[in-house]
Order: sequence, then structure tokens, then C-alpha cells
Amino acid sequence: MKILSSSHAKHCLGYHIIFCPKYRHQILEGAVEVELKRILGETCKTYGWILHALEIMPDHVHVFVQADHTTAPVEIAKTMKSISAVHIFNTFKDIKKRRFWGSGMWSDGTFYSSVGGVSEEAVKRYIETQKQRGDLLARKESVN
Repeated sequence: MKILSSSHAKHCLGYHIIFCPKYRHQILEGAVEVELKRILGETCKTYGWILHALEIMPDHVHVFVQADHTTAPVEIAKTMKSISAVHIFNTFKDIKKRRFWGSGMWSDGTFYSSVGGVSEEAVKRYIETQKQRGDLLARKESVN
């Protein structure tokens, strides 16, 4: 992460945020995954957040984002979840009909962690290897 400056402050605040679809539905695959990555990247650019790492698992999302010191991590998650839900439901209309019955897309629960106690590289490596870990776990479970 780099140190950012604003008119009266210097800051280096990074957050590891994890959120999942309601009912932990495994819908974040294929075209939905590709579109979700695109919309989350665009959202970060629009709001001036720096997206360091993003990984989308079938049933949850890992984001490593750096933001201005005046932006609370809860606002980052709320904005990402709100914009992406509207976009995904408008693009993939069958998902809402089949899985969410008129409710929102994302679970209310969200995990937040500041990046600092753990090195930036460790968080990036963790996020970037999530798919590999999930594939290994799935293979182990299918063997048993």
C-alpha cells in the first residue's frame, strides 16, 4: 500500500472485507463472477478507492481495498454490495427469481479487517490463493 495524501492528512488504510450472498447460495460463478469483478472494479474507480486484490468464490467475496481516511469500511462494503446487487439482478434476472424471492442479494453480515497487523503481501497471497484452496477442499470432499 502506498501513503495517500489529502489536504490535511496522510493515510495508509487498507481493509480486507468479506461478504456473501444471502443463504450462502453458490451463485458467484461463470458470467456472474466475471460481471461482479468488473462492477466492483468500476465501483472502486468511481469512488477513488484503490483495489489491491479481489477474489470471488462461489459463495463469498474477498476484497482488499485502500480508501481515504474519511471513508469508513462499512460504507465501502455497503456501497459495493448495493451497486453490485442492483447490477447483477438487472443483468441476470433469473438469479433473483430462482434464489432470492424478492429479497436483497447480499447477507447482512460482513467481515472487516484492517491491513497492518498482517503484512500487505500476506493478505494479497491469502486472497489470491482462495480459489486454489477451495478447489483442493472440494476435491478432498468428493474423494471422501
